[in-house]
Amino acid sequence: MNVPTWGWFLTIGLMAVFLAVDVFVIARRPHVPSMAEAGRHLAFFVGLAVLFGLFVWFEWGGQYAGEFYAGWLTEYSLSVDNLFVFLLIMASFKVPQKLQQSALMVGIVIAIVLRGIFIALGAVVINAYAWVFYIFGAFLIYTAVKLATGGESDDDEYHENRLLLWIEKRFPATKEWNGTRLTVIENGKRLITPMLIVILALGTTDLLFALDSIPAIYGLTKEPFLVLTANIFALMGLRQLYFLIGGLLKKLVYLSIGLSVLLAFIGVKLVLHALHENNLPFINGGQPIESVPDIPILVSLGAIVLILGVTTVASLWKSKRDARLEASDAGADESVVS
Repeated sequence: MNVPTWGWFLTIGLMAVFLAVDVFVIARRPHVPSMAEAGRHLAFFVGLAVLFGLFVWFEWGGQYAGEFYAGWLTEYSLSVDNLFVFLLIMASFKVPQKLQQSALMVGIVIAIVLRGIFIALGAVVINAYAWVFYIFGAFLIYTAVKLATGGESDDDEYHENRLLLWIEKRFPATKEWNGTRLTVIENGKRLITPMLIVILALGTTDLLFALDSIPAIYGLTKEPFLVLTANIFALMGLRQLYFLIGGLLKKLVYLSIGLSVLLAFIGVKLVLHALHENNLPFINGGQPIESVPDIPILVSLGAIVLILGVTTVASLWKSKRDARLEASDAGADESVVS
């Protein structure tokens, strides 16, 4: 995939403009978006991603378009899991509802910058050391098993990472909210505000999630341009998704299982790809194992859609059934009391 330098600058520039407009509008009018507003904005960003995929198809072919769509869907589904933690962060810091949009927007911008650095480092490592796919694949399979067996934290509380603890100890802070301001001056002394701490919490937490999402998307495409754009499109719609499906998240009871299957599938795909292009001397004498299948992108895309579809339908079915059983039990209790 040959992307000219101007293509990189143009793509990143246009995305930066969309984000800048978003930040400017929110900064001028902090508010709680309505369902209709969040839905319109989410549809806009999703439509933009679909059109970008069609542009990739027209410019570079269906193979790369399939890789973009597979990567974007994977990053988007993993981002939904991030929303659980974002909700905990907002609750932990007691962020006023009208300021949550601003905190999310700036936190997402920070996450995009940090992911960009992480993606660039991943591309350098992959180009220099092909065997890194073994490590990526094993890590994703390990993460999948950990997620499926409940190894991920299911606490209802958010625990600050070391960076935030260090910042809070190093810099004096005020406990009062001052709108979207990041610092204030009290008694002649400059203090950081809770808004700054929340923004850093959102940005750095998302980077921790990137530890499995970046290897996952590199399992679907080795093109840094597609990896970067898929991540940006997934993050650009994350704020609207936060407000739109906040209540729906509780109904996705099988999300962890679905994501674990998804990560395991990509992990196996990475290991098979590594074996297919093997150059480690202690495996098959350093020669590729050509008999090992290399899963094509269309199969990967179909598997991703199937896994996410089954996960969503099964989750909503179970949530609806449980709600119906609770309602019938409550009705039975009332009849007994009467």
